This record gives sequence, structure tokens and C-alpha cells, in this order.
Amino acid sequence: MEGMEGGRRGPVLQGPEGRLAPEARVHFRVARFIMEAGVKLGMRSIPIATACTIYHKFFCETNLDTYDPYLIAMSSIYLAGKVEEQHLRTRYIINVANRYFNPSGEPLELDSRFWELRDSIVQCELLMLRVLRFQVSFQHPHKYLLHYLVSLKNWLNRHSWQRTPVAVTAWALLRDSYHGGLCLRFQAQHIAVAVLYLTLQVYGVKVPAEVEAEKPWWQIYTMDTEIP
Repeated sequence: MEGMEGGRRGPVLQGPEGRLAPEARVHFRVARFIMEAGVKLGMRSIPIATACTIYHKFFCETNLDTYDPYLIAMSSIYLAGKVEEQHLRTRYIINVANRYFNPSGEPLELDSRFWELRDSIVQCELLMLRVLRFQVSFQHPHKYLLHYLVSLKNWLNRHSWQRTPVAVTAWALLRDSYHGGLCLRFQAQHIAVAVLYLTLQVYGVKVPAEVEAEKPWWQIYTMDTEIP
């Protein structure tokens, strides 16, 4: 797992002809690592979303050239587990990461290299908390999207709902949105309704009485109300 040991970033993320990949491409890859590792660790969707958000927020405050993004990702997973009360052992995170980067390799032995990596994750967690000023709790779009989907299901024609995978696609789009920093730029309810709007556009699903309504359906949903 070259490039994950210590707090500094090594020359491991390169694009064509040895050039460093653009930052957005790096963050996309690392966010994908967080998601896949989270699934293998049995994390729920909210802790995974929190880990991605912590990662993106950290690099809004720091420079990508300063820290190894995969070490930050591992510490984000570890910290998110604490924030969302789904605690994960560092050993499990390290083993999953090792298998991710070395699919045919053996699990790491409990030797000096393992303990150095474990200490790096723990120390990195403390650094991230300081950089983020301990603001690591977030409101995610998931509960809003669930509420909107239930409302829309009752609103739409039953056959229209059954023949198009609106819910599955909406959840997939929401998950994919965490590859970037949308979660930090927009309110949770706005992201949820945008995901739902795009899903309906993809499948050409029309909301009943939309033409006759005084307001578009999405304006009703995007009212700045909170769901407890």
C-alpha cells in the first residue's frame, strides 16, 4: 500500500505519461475507494456518506499535494464510524484497504508496518478534527429523498411507478453525487429533489397535474423545511 503510510502524499496518483491526474479525478477515485471499502466493511449508507463528506471537506481546507488522499480516506472512514455510531476497528479498515490495493495479496501481518499504518490513521484522525474544527456532523439528503419518493409514489400512476426503476435510480444517483463536493455546496433537501428531478427526466416520467399546478412539483419539495 505504497503512499498510505505517513501523513505525506507520495507520487502514487499519476495520469497518462506520468502526469499527475487533475484534482477532481483524484477525488473521484478516492471517493470510490471510500464507498467500496465502506460496503466491504458493512457500513450503512449514512456513515459512508459522512466519510465522503469528511474527506471532501478536509480537502476544501487543505492542499491535495500535502497529504496522501488514501490515508485521509481511511481516517475519514474511521472517524465517520464514530460520528454515526458504527464503530470500526482500524485493523478491519487496514485489511480492507490492503485487499483493495492488492487483490491477490495476503492480509498484513501484525508487524511494525501494520502498527505504523494504524498510528498514521489515528494521528490523521486527530489532525482532521483540528482542521475541520470538530465540525464533522452533517445533514444528508437521504431522509429527504426517502420522504419525496414516498410522496411521489402516492402521487404517480401505479403503473408508471412499477414499470420504471425511479427509486433505484434515484438512490444510485444520490450515492454517486458523493464522488464530488455537491454535499458541501448545496442543502440536503435541494440535492434530494435534484436527484429525483433528474431521475424523472431520464425516464420521461410526468408528474400528474404538473401543467395545471400553480407551482412546479419540485418547488413544493424544495421549500426550506427540515425533516427530523
